Amino acid sequence: MTAQARFGRRIPRGSATHRARTAVPFLLRWSVLLLAVACWEAAARSQGSVYFPPPLRIARHAHDLWFSGPVGHVFLTTAAVDNVLPSLGRMAAGFAIAAVAGILLGLAVGRSRRAYALCNPVLQFARAVPPPALVPVFVVVLDFGTPMQVASIAFSAVWPVLVNTAEGARATDPLRLEVAAVLRLTGPERLWFLVLPSALPRIFAGLRLSLSLSLILMVFSELLPGTADGIGFTLTDAQSRSDLLTVWAALMLLGVLGYVLNTGLLAVERRLIGPGRAA
Repeated sequence: MTAQARFGRRIPRGSATHRARTAVPFLLRWSVLLLAVACWEAAARSQGSVYFPPPLRIARHAHDLWFSGPVGHVFLTTAAVDNVLPSLGRMAAGFAIAAVAGILLGLAVGRSRRAYALCNPVLQFARAVPPPALVPVFVVVLDFGTPMQVASIAFSAVWPVLVNTAEGARATDPLRLEVAAVLRLTGPERLWFLVLPSALPRIFAGLRLSLSLSLILMVFSELLPGTADGIGFTLTDAQSRSDLLTVWAALMLLGVLGYVLNTGLLAVERRLIGPGRAA
């Protein structure tokens, strides 16, 4: 019996069978979400409570509030430009700083046993500190404003990337490193062709954690007094005015943003390391 007969014929990508097998999990995932939204809609309408509005009403309010602008502004309203875009800018800046610093420091620490032994207690300590607890420290050091918010996001989000990158670098196959030494590859060549590809799955695991932390820290830093814009500011402002529909819309927007950003990061991960190794 041939290996092809034993394990089955490989289904060509793009064929009808491949599309059907891909569509079934997709439909199942979205059917669960639609069922949950339908249950929420039915329960909210049956209760008729102002504190528990139906999701369709929340979605319409979010559309009118942020996404009913002119075509020239990509349908973004003034409220979206003044609050949503600044939040995304702060989160993107903090996450980018955390990603670059975490990967570079993680590779440096992970490739040196002595450096890893010396730095590991500090890394584990910093990793265990709750990120929101550090925001008041940055308020004292940098005062209120965008620099404080970006710094708090970057400092709190860097640790998952750093720790996972260091662990991934340490897990590089020693046999491959010995082969690289025999082939007289330089240090940068070993790092680029061996260490980095080996550590990529762990790096992306850290990046996904950091992305979630960045979103949380972005909102938390905007809840503090002295903030004049952002999604977190919208939440506190709506709460002070008892505008519960806007509060729910902001929460829904945060959930959608988290899902979209995580999906985009997963797409990049599959592109770089392949669907078989992507989590």
